[in-house]
Amino acid sequence: MPSIITQITIIFLLLTSIAGCGRDREESSPSVEPISQSTVQPAIKPGCLSCHPFSLDEKHQQLACTSCHNGDNETADPETAHQNLIARPAHPDNMAKSCGGCHDQTGPAASSLHFTLKNEINQIRRHFGATTNLQSLPDIPQAKSPSSPLELADDLLRRRCLRCHVYYEGDEYSGTRRGTGCAACHLEFQDGQLATHRFIAKPADRQCLSCHYGNRVGGDYYGRFDHDFKHEYRTPYQADSSYPLRPYGVEQHQLSPDVHQKAGMICIDCHTAMHGGEQMATTSCGACHLPEPGHKPTAGNIIAKRGKLHLQSSSGKLLSIPIATNPAHDLYRGKAACAVCHARWSYTDLNTHLLRIDNDAYEEWDDLFIQDSSEVEEFLLNAIYGDGDPDPVMFDKITGEMQPGIWLKGFKTRRWETPIIAADQKGKLQIMRPVLDLNISYLDATGETGFDSLTGQNNGLRPYTPHTIGKAGAFYRQRFPNNQNKTTD
Repeated sequence: MPSIITQITIIFLLLTSIAGCGRDREESSPSVEPISQSTVQPAIKPGCLSCHPFSLDEKHQQLACTSCHNGDNETADPETAHQNLIARPAHPDNMAKSCGGCHDQTGPAASSLHFTLKNEINQIRRHFGATTNLQSLPDIPQAKSPSSPLELADDLLRRRCLRCHVYYEGDEYSGTRRGTGCAACHLEFQDGQLATHRFIAKPADRQCLSCHYGNRVGGDYYGRFDHDFKHEYRTPYQADSSYPLRPYGVEQHQLSPDVHQKAGMICIDCHTAMHGGEQMATTSCGACHLPEPGHKPTAGNIIAKRGKLHLQSSSGKLLSIPIATNPAHDLYRGKAACAVCHARWSYTDLNTHLLRIDNDAYEEWDDLFIQDSSEVEEFLLNAIYGDGDPDPVMFDKITGEMQPGIWLKGFKTRRWETPIIAADQKGKLQIMRPVLDLNISYLDATGETGFDSLTGQNNGLRPYTPHTIGKAGAFYRQRFPNNQNKTTD
């Protein structure tokens, strides 16, 4: 048996051997070169594309950036390069010079309803007392301290309602951000950012929906209906995590889309001439489904082929057009709009309340901070839950100036049930929206009520065409009783 000393010696030699192996592995491992800490940046090359690496479409790629944006394309100095820069050449203030040299559509576009919004403006203004019409939205008078119902309505239009127009880049939601002027339709945005500088000759529906979202025509084409603002009625999660949360400001119910959308048609298949001055050409239902015998198709994208009509969609699809043969069409033609029987559902937001407050009485809105306005939402979150005490202010959506007071919004009910049907001024039955069922109020900086629930001059019903079309079904006649005697004011 080895002695104690011998055992200690063996253990010592073993430990030394193990330690040595460890050192050998450490010493034999490949050396790591230290990472350079140099802060020297590569030199910026002259030209816009060295900082803004956008690629243009085929028809625009021969143009220099300065052809539209001005500035200096021969320097690498940012300050010099940006002198006299036109950041938004497609904006209505610039488009005649920037785009009009090549595109003569800018002339008619400037007077189109997309640019002027004259129908919407004058409808609201007359409802609250105006006696004359305006030609375009920049003509709406400014009123920082409203002293009449019309001045309050004008402030409402400039700062809350008219957020979907070509002078404004849209709310800061992923589905609502867009360009201005010509770029509102012809440049593509994704997730709130410019996706590409390739101009789109035929805008896809994504472009249209950046304005025509929410509970209005456009969103209904895809079967979308906004939730109520109050948190108990909203869904604070998405089943599909890849879908952006609240891309249009408010979560949405998914209802039945329009049959034309299901077939693959896009907006510009029917709305064929959006630059067209006073009236934007729209293909009627009858042009496709009730054509006059022996007459040639009136719309350029309708093709007669082997005795049948087809629509050449801008999406690339050739779609067969079914012809309406039910005897009801002869019975009700001229007496009722097609949507009266064929609209599956309709937007009915009753008692829309809009309140301008100039003081700090916004704590009661803590569970209504979702307002389908990113500006109002951000303000309420900061004012109620933040550390500061911000003054109630809101941008003018035409000038970009900050003005006192903030507009808050709410509804009595939001419904999509049985559409409201009434006769228009010519006696024809139409689907009606309570689009002017408005109550506007004003609370000034001292807390005094300047105006309380002003309702305007009529019942608020206006005819419109829901984009929720489908088969009429077996019970379409039930929509007619008890409705034919109603009229609009």
